[in-house]
Amino acid sequence: MKYIIAILFFFGSYYIGFSQQINTVNDDSLAAFIVKKTIEPIILDGELTESVWQEIGKAQNFCQYMPTDSIAAWGQTEIAMAYNDKYLYVGIKCYTKGADYIINSLKRDYSFFGTDNISLVFDTYADKTNAFLFGINPYGVLREALISNGGREGGSFSGSWDNKWKGQAKRYDTYWIAEIEIPFSTFRFNPGAEKWRFNAYRSDTQNNEISNWINIPRNRIVMDLTYMGNMVWEEPLKKQRKTIAVIPYSSGSAIRDFEDITENNFQTKYNFGGDAKIGITAGLNLDLTANPDFSQVEVDQQVTNLGRFELFFPERRQFFLENADLFSRFGGSRITPFFSRRIGVAKDTATDENIQNNILYGARLSGKINDRLRVGLMNIQTAQDATNDLPSFNYTVAAVEKNVFNRSSLAFILVNKQAINPDNLGSTYHAYNRTLGIEYRHASTDNRWDGKVAYHHIFSPTSIEEPFFSMAKIGYTRRKFRFEMTQLYVGEGYQPEVGFVSRRDMLFLSPEFSYNFFPKDKKITKHTIGFDYRHIYKLGKDDNEVLEDFGWIESRLETYWDINFLNTSSLRAEVNYQDLVLLSDFDPTRIQEDSVFLAAGTRHRFTNFQLSYRSDRRAKFSFRLTPTIGTFYNGRRLGMRGQIRYRYQQYGTIALNANYNYIKLNDPFVPSNLWLVGPRIDLTFSKKLFLTTFIQYNNQQSNLNINARLQWRFQPVSDFFLVFTDNYITDPFDQFAVRNRAFVAKITYWLNL
Repeated sequence: MKYIIAILFFFGSYYIGFSQQINTVNDDSLAAFIVKKTIEPIILDGELTESVWQEIGKAQNFCQYMPTDSIAAWGQTEIAMAYNDKYLYVGIKCYTKGADYIINSLKRDYSFFGTDNISLVFDTYADKTNAFLFGINPYGVLREALISNGGREGGSFSGSWDNKWKGQAKRYDTYWIAEIEIPFSTFRFNPGAEKWRFNAYRSDTQNNEISNWINIPRNRIVMDLTYMGNMVWEEPLKKQRKTIAVIPYSSGSAIRDFEDITENNFQTKYNFGGDAKIGITAGLNLDLTANPDFSQVEVDQQVTNLGRFELFFPERRQFFLENADLFSRFGGSRITPFFSRRIGVAKDTATDENIQNNILYGARLSGKINDRLRVGLMNIQTAQDATNDLPSFNYTVAAVEKNVFNRSSLAFILVNKQAINPDNLGSTYHAYNRTLGIEYRHASTDNRWDGKVAYHHIFSPTSIEEPFFSMAKIGYTRRKFRFEMTQLYVGEGYQPEVGFVSRRDMLFLSPEFSYNFFPKDKKITKHTIGFDYRHIYKLGKDDNEVLEDFGWIESRLETYWDINFLNTSSLRAEVNYQDLVLLSDFDPTRIQEDSVFLAAGTRHRFTNFQLSYRSDRRAKFSFRLTPTIGTFYNGRRLGMRGQIRYRYQQYGTIALNANYNYIKLNDPFVPSNLWLVGPRIDLTFSKKLFLTTFIQYNNQQSNLNINARLQWRFQPVSDFFLVFTDNYITDPFDQFAVRNRAFVAKITYWLNL
């Protein structure tokens, strides 16, 4: 153990010292434009007739990001900005070849790729770490998001965030115009600021290009916050008055469990509560919630699980979203000390299934203290559930992130789950569970080096062995290649009850490498080849009889070749090899008899080949297909995953999703045909009225689910939802019957005080 810790310390120390020896970027050389102070009323009509738009400078001379990143954009864009004491106004003119604009629907929070739209990115603290994004398309449909972690990976984008602002657009023969009004209360920033960092990226389907104001290399994500210019305020920004928004809700439901023979009628329930958002300072926000309703007006799309570990689903609840990265960035992939979806969820002590644990109230203070210091403090109280032997729990989370050097940070987190008055209940839980963590996150000024060194420790009333987690990660990126090395040490006692840990008692080593080719080809824009190798050792501290001492348990090699085509289609070829020892009995199909499983201690080597093809997303008909073939444990697997989608311009989409796996393992396993199939229908009758319907048949869970949701957005960020949910037993099919049924009505209203 001492030897391993010494290696971690040396690796982390060497990495930090070496990666600091880099050149810095001269920010004063960035492109800039003036944001003009105005008293002129601006009408959002998509015409730019106000005199202020004719008087001010613009962000222009856009350059391509795709298909190349070294020439001027074919479809140019001009962006001008003005402001008064309350609002920021943005006027946008997007040139293109014609008037054949493509959008999927009129629903808010559209997808960027394959449609016409533009996104505006504001780094209000100029920290190159966090930003606000506001987008609009030629039909005036809006979207907003939060960007964290420098925008360096797909998970840095949080599209579930919602806020109150306005925008309108108007279409012309060879261009479209948008006008946007954003309250300063929507942003977080320092009073007296003289400039913000800014960039914009646009999808132009007629020219088949993605463009930016500030050029971003093709090997970077299009929202990367390293590459931004400056928007300079004509007068420094004034301190804003404290803002208060109250968001009450009222809901009613009728639910019946048809499998419970004692339940003869629908059980009705009425509920009310709400949230409040209070601007403590320009950079610090207080979120309050009382009796929140986290009923599923959003549906998690089901997946077929052929793996051995718990699946991860992202957070969508509004209360947890703003500054969520303050709490969620700790740890590594699928290992984090804080996972907000654990709050409000508990285990049924009889069935070990997840059940709802009602939240009574909560408060969350988060944001910027100054340019280099962010803080987050959260406290949530849940109700007692004596039926399931659960006391009331109090959850407290505190996080601090301090910028060091230029773009790096030092971060601390404390997570505490505390049982309240548990004496009269059972002992299926701990009186408390606490996690303390510290991390150094590195990002070089030239955007080449990145990485992390971390250590977390668990405190519990019971004596546990190795209650800690450590991590060291280093990455180096150039235009043509990227190398990354990750090392994790997860002790058997590292059990954060408010976190997500897919597996424990392991030492994980993983080098990754990818190489990019940018051919001068009229049909192909980019090739990427690479590999990801994972080598896992079991530490032998969990009393597992399969392997009691330190030793190897698993290796995995993934190799791939990606091809991106000019017409936005893409092709990926993969070869995946796994060699592992099972530490417990396991049924990969999850549908066999209880006595049929692969025995613990058996070793398995298997290889599969996979192709993935996505067609041109601009077409009315588009599809994705992913066939898989190969060996699987002691047998073989044949699979097909895909989607066929039809876009009915501006009114919505109809998609059929399907995932099929044929698995044949050695006797006594019965050959398995696993189906997850169903359509999704998204209809938008206007920019205020939407209907979404899911039908999902999953024979791995022996369930048919129907979920229909009607949403009426009668005011900005104010909605009425009507939701119908039906679940049916499908095995055996001749006993097909209703499992449970629910009707939910919910209304929310955003009121600024």
